[in-house]
Amino acid sequence: MRVLQSYIGPGPRTNPYIVQLHDRLAATPGVAVRGFSWRTALLGRYDVFHAHWPEALIERRGRLSTLARTSLYALFLARASVQGIPIVRTVHNIELPSGIGRIERLLLAWTDRLTRMRILLNEFTPVPPEAATMLIEHGHYRDWFARFPQAAPARGRLLFFGKVRRYKNVEGLLRVFRRLADPTASLRIVGSPSSAELAQSLRSAAGDDPRVGLALDFVDDAELVREAGEAQVVVLPYPEMHNSGSVLAALSLDRAVLVPDNAFNRALADEVGSAWVIRFAGELQPSDLERALAETAAQQGRPDLGRREWGETGRRHLTAYRIAIRRRRG
Repeated sequence: MRVLQSYIGPGPRTNPYIVQLHDRLAATPGVAVRGFSWRTALLGRYDVFHAHWPEALIERRGRLSTLARTSLYALFLARASVQGIPIVRTVHNIELPSGIGRIERLLLAWTDRLTRMRILLNEFTPVPPEAATMLIEHGHYRDWFARFPQAAPARGRLLFFGKVRRYKNVEGLLRVFRRLADPTASLRIVGSPSSAELAQSLRSAAGDDPRVGLALDFVDDAELVREAGEAQVVVLPYPEMHNSGSVLAALSLDRAVLVPDNAFNRALADEVGSAWVIRFAGELQPSDLERALAETAAQQGRPDLGRREWGETGRRHLTAYRIAIRRRRG
């Protein structure tokens, strides 16, 4: 089974979820996994295309680059359509990315029409009624992070980490934190903003509060483990949270998370232990930060990530690929 993945690499900055999945697939008998290149996509031999974030292949990077990438992607989809190459898609997000144009929307809709299997990371993902699906839970990061030393938590430390995007409400977190009266509390924002404008907005929101620290750049895994280790609570205030690798990264490092109250996070709390998934309703408030710090002041033990083991991941993906091929032929 020759499987072309939608990611390039993997490389040193590749999402650890992707790297671990790639390694599991490469070790699975019956699977030959290939990283993405336009040459392979257009001219190579493969049986299945596995898409993770297909919009990354056509995201805008200047007029000429955008024209070239959308043209190449359209040719790739035409080839998949004519030759009957099925697409398997892991549904990381349920909404189209913001800021894309009409052409990109049409290409993503075409991708959906060619998709013969959707891999779901949780049971709350909405899908078309006729869609074939398979639930393969997002694996943990404990093995991935085990090689790095972890620091002891600093009392009162709150942390946001990950790619900084406007939809993640990091600016709102900064404004709420500055209303927190506790002089012993502190907040770290760690991650690369999506634009220079957003970075400046974050600096403005932080103001001159000495309790706030900003590290607005890419951080490697060793630095991430250190930052998470020093945190008492990881705060991820996304207004709409469906899947989050950052939540599982924090739990893999034995740090409680403060997240919105929704069906996914309630189920996650039942799964790993309610003390590790603290939820807030509505808009984030200073009282939510105070409550999270109070509830984790003497926290011990580890969250239960038994459902997130990687052992069967490769075999289950191979099953999904085979079903996609059968559905395409049918």
